Amino acid sequence: MMNDVEHQQWKQTILKLQADLLAVEQSGQEAAQTVELDQTAVGRVSRMDALQGQAMAKESQQRRTIQLQRIEASLQRIEKREFGLCLRCGEDIHVKRLEFDPTVPLCIDCANQGTKR
Repeated sequence: MMNDVEHQQWKQTILKLQADLLAVEQSGQEAAQTVELDQTAVGRVSRMDALQGQAMAKESQQRRTIQLQRIEASLQRIEKREFGLCLRCGEDIHVKRLEFDPTVPLCIDCANQGTKR
C-alpha cells in the first residue's frame, strides 16, 4: 500500500501525462477536419491521402480520449487512496508496471487472465 508522498508523486506524474495528451489533442483536432470534396481544388490522389490522414487523425483522437478517461479514473483512485491496487483482486500492482503505464487498473496476473478468455 502506498503512503501519501507516493500518492502525490504518482498524481504529479499522471497530471503531467494528462497535460501532454491535452496539448497533443489540440493539435490533432486540425488534422481530423473534414476533407474538401471539390476535386478541382484537390487532386484525386491528394484527396485520398487527405482522407487517409483524416482517418488516422480520428483514430488517434479516439485513443487519446480513451487514455484521458483512464487518466481521470487513475486520479479518482488516488483521491480514494486506491491507486496502485488491482481493481479485480485488490493486490498491489507492481511498481514497474505502473512506471510503464500509470493508468493501468489491473495487476499483471488479472490482466493476463482477461486475455486468455
